[in-house]
Amino acid sequence: MQTQLISPDPEGIARISALLTAGEVVAIPTETVYGLAGDARNAVAVARIYAAKGRPSFNPLIVHLPDLETAERIAVFDAQSRALAAAFWPGALTMVLPLRPDAGIASLVTAGLGTVAIRLPAHQAARTLLRAFGGPLAAPSANPSGRISPTAAAHVADPVTGLGGRIPAVLDAGACPVGVESTIIGWVAGQPALLRPGGIAAEDIQAVLGQPLAAPVIDPDMPSAPGQLTSHYAPRASLRLNATSAAADEVLIGFGDVAGEISLSENGDPVEAASRLFDILHRADALGRPIAVAPIPETGLGAAINDRLRRAAAPR
Repeated sequence: MQTQLISPDPEGIARISALLTAGEVVAIPTETVYGLAGDARNAVAVARIYAAKGRPSFNPLIVHLPDLETAERIAVFDAQSRALAAAFWPGALTMVLPLRPDAGIASLVTAGLGTVAIRLPAHQAARTLLRAFGGPLAAPSANPSGRISPTAAAHVADPVTGLGGRIPAVLDAGACPVGVESTIIGWVAGQPALLRPGGIAAEDIQAVLGQPLAAPVIDPDMPSAPGQLTSHYAPRASLRLNATSAAADEVLIGFGDVAGEISLSENGDPVEAASRLFDILHRADALGRPIAVAPIPETGLGAAINDRLRRAAAPR
């Protein structure tokens, strides 16, 4: 199979929509990373997502939707989830909410759980496609399971490190502006909880809710939301964290005052670092040497960056 890059013009949107309607899976851009999309109502299409990625079937998927009205037909909202939707949708926030019995979502999407992870992407091409397709799209990151997430169409289409040859098409809309996956919020024992740090800072979410987010104990063997596996986002090379200098054989990824062979942000800007993280990891991994990464502060988007780096460095 040859993976085609398709432009997000009206003809390209129609071609991608037709593939999705036929039960195929395709890569689509979002503001966070490229997602591997399939019809969330079609069990065969969802199975193709898992097969293309080599993803464990106990790891649930995020459902992408065009608007709040559609979201409310799939999940049960309360006052807190509606407040977060008003503040951050469309955008890089995923909420794990009770699944409506008549939602029509394939059980593989939720990994058999009674909850569903949903979000409204802000990326214009994704929104146009969702409206053209007219249904919910399950879409984890468009990369082999556990490997570096893609923030450009070329990352997806690479036949060695990506999904080139495994899927028919990528909707190519350039680089993803946020560059890390969405923040995931759920409710544990009735309390809002941070299930995965991401493109929206936890501090901003807490400001809307008027209370701190719980930090639940997460079992990576039984994830309640995407992105909770211990080893994830990993390059082929080994990865060393909090490095202020490189060993003789390492490529150092710098940040701020720690100058590297390549840098996430020479100015120490966590927003710039987040937008460049996966692209820089792809570039460093292509050099074929062990990777070292400079320290990143844990505040704001730094929490999401460090979450991805710790999982990338975990034993495999």
